[in-house]
Amino acid sequence: MAKSKHTNAEVVSGRLVVNPRGFGFVEPEVKQSNEDTDIFIRAEYMAGAMHGDKVKVLVTKPYNERTQDKREGKIIKIVERVNKSVVGTYRIEDIYHFVSADDLRLPQLIFIQNYRSFKDLEPGMKVVVEITDYDTAYDTMTGKIIEVLGQRKEPGVDILAILRRYNVYEEFPNDVMEAAAKIETEPSEVETAKRIDRRTLKIVTIDGADAKDLDDGVYAERQADGNYFLGVYIADVSHYVKANDAIDIEAFERGTSIYPVDRVVPMLPKELSNGICSLNAGCDRLAMACEMTLDTEGTIINYKIFPTVIHVHKRLTYTAVNKFFDSDDDEVNNLSDIASMLETLKIVRELRKTLRTQRGAIDFDIAEMKVILDDNGRPTKIIKREQNLAESVIEECMLAANETVAKHMYDLHKPSIYRVHEQPEEEKIDQFNDLLATFGLHVNKQPNGKVKPKDVQNVLNKITNKRDERIISTIALRTMQQAYYSPDCSGHFGLAAKFYTHFTSPIRRYPDLIVHRLLYGTFDNKNRQDKTQEANMLALLSKIAKQSSARERRAVDIERETTELKAVEYMGRFVGKVFDSVIISVTRFGFFVELDNGVDGLVRIESLMDDYYIYVESDYSIVGRRTGKTFRIGDEVKVRLIEANIQLRQLTFLFISRIVESENLIVE
Repeated sequence: MAKSKHTNAEVVSGRLVVNPRGFGFVEPEVKQSNEDTDIFIRAEYMAGAMHGDKVKVLVTKPYNERTQDKREGKIIKIVERVNKSVVGTYRIEDIYHFVSADDLRLPQLIFIQNYRSFKDLEPGMKVVVEITDYDTAYDTMTGKIIEVLGQRKEPGVDILAILRRYNVYEEFPNDVMEAAAKIETEPSEVETAKRIDRRTLKIVTIDGADAKDLDDGVYAERQADGNYFLGVYIADVSHYVKANDAIDIEAFERGTSIYPVDRVVPMLPKELSNGICSLNAGCDRLAMACEMTLDTEGTIINYKIFPTVIHVHKRLTYTAVNKFFDSDDDEVNNLSDIASMLETLKIVRELRKTLRTQRGAIDFDIAEMKVILDDNGRPTKIIKREQNLAESVIEECMLAANETVAKHMYDLHKPSIYRVHEQPEEEKIDQFNDLLATFGLHVNKQPNGKVKPKDVQNVLNKITNKRDERIISTIALRTMQQAYYSPDCSGHFGLAAKFYTHFTSPIRRYPDLIVHRLLYGTFDNKNRQDKTQEANMLALLSKIAKQSSARERRAVDIERETTELKAVEYMGRFVGKVFDSVIISVTRFGFFVELDNGVDGLVRIESLMDDYYIYVESDYSIVGRRTGKTFRIGDEVKVRLIEANIQLRQLTFLFISRIVESENLIVE
């Protein structure tokens, strides 16, 4: 902390988080004690600062330990502007041409200088604006349009606006496209001759029906001694994308492929992602092999990692493989020639899943919400997508390979990038236990305040019905730390794994590509990187891990926002309708409910007109002061949809009645 040069008051540096209603909070850069709380900033004290800006704040009201009221302050300096460009809607009023930002946390109008440069520009169009001047005195800005996205209601423009807000572009720079065009379309005979040949194996890929970037192939067989052979073959992207070339620099910048609700934004140009790197059936492909021997308990007792050349025997879909597992007629599914191999994969899956469960791995059984769109980008249906058996088979194969590669690099004392998932914070575990108490459950803690993955798994195993399972699994997931990439091997709590990395998706994730490069540094062959390349790569590992983690979070935010956008748009046709729901969260301002199709929304506390309701934080409930009526997590209620706000991506409901009454609950 610092003192103001004019007074003895405290001055704090931090990031500004703005609420759409105009006020904001500054999150301090440094927190040394419980008194270093976020600082509340009233709208009149923003001083022209925008959401995300780094600012200095003069604290005008200190933290109150007795009431635990947060500090208050006013912004006295804008240290760094984060919003260099803004996505919004072009408007004309009188003689003024301006853009209002889509993000309601950026309420300032942006006056446009160059509107005459776009002859087809019309009011209502979505545009990207580069800010050229920040006028803090009048709380306005000046900017110039750098891209016109289209009319607001044109198909795909809404998703494109979200991508641009995150500075994401589908198109690749010219130098990247030129480099991609020069890459061979088939593996060279010279290169394949250097590698261990696995083209005689009936390797298959198993993916979604619409997948085009196929990273991984698998093969399995039962051996004469009763053990199992499992081969995982991953696209050798590192052979084609060399360190510091144009494609690599762009891949580092992107970090990951992104899957918004209506499209794919790939990490690599399609010449690689869908072409030479994709493990397409009937084609020779360069791959990195991780071949493992598993004993009859599923333990990996031997392995080998090496560059190979493969020829994918069949391209299978999850649907086809599930039909195979459900049917005795191999010929119907045209899979008779690999029936034995698929059955072996299923056995390997069961062994590995059992082994992971025994060591305490946590499986969060949470169905994903998927919005189905028509050809014009309009939502037509919302479904809950649960993992099926074929997906689980592939997941277990990939987990086995990732763990094996991580341990391999660790045992060799070679630098690498690991996938780290830390122990949950003790405070969050305590909060989780407070909530679990309403269900009669408890996570056991160790004397040092930590928990074991097995302790969390035991709680999930005690849940007896689907409704509670969904709620508690969701809350448990929120309790967990966020996984990230790191050069340090610190283990993966959720998987109960001491060693873990990402090796199996180099077409879609940059860290996997780096792990492949680092593996090449361990091979004693002509493909080995030279010393300069290796030194440069090792020096960049921390930077790569940090960048990859940030880009992963960006991708998750984009995918969530676009899904929520289309879900709210879909629900707009049902305003006024009554739905069954379950309460999934309770706050000071009301409670959130989830419908059967997976969408959620808010019942505001002020809409409960029969009483004055108070939030009881320790019980995660709101209680009527006069009647004692209580709303808790897990309660099933009927609600009416009264608003579907597409701009806020928010549904608002009105409470109608209860469906199932809990013990000691007053019935309306």
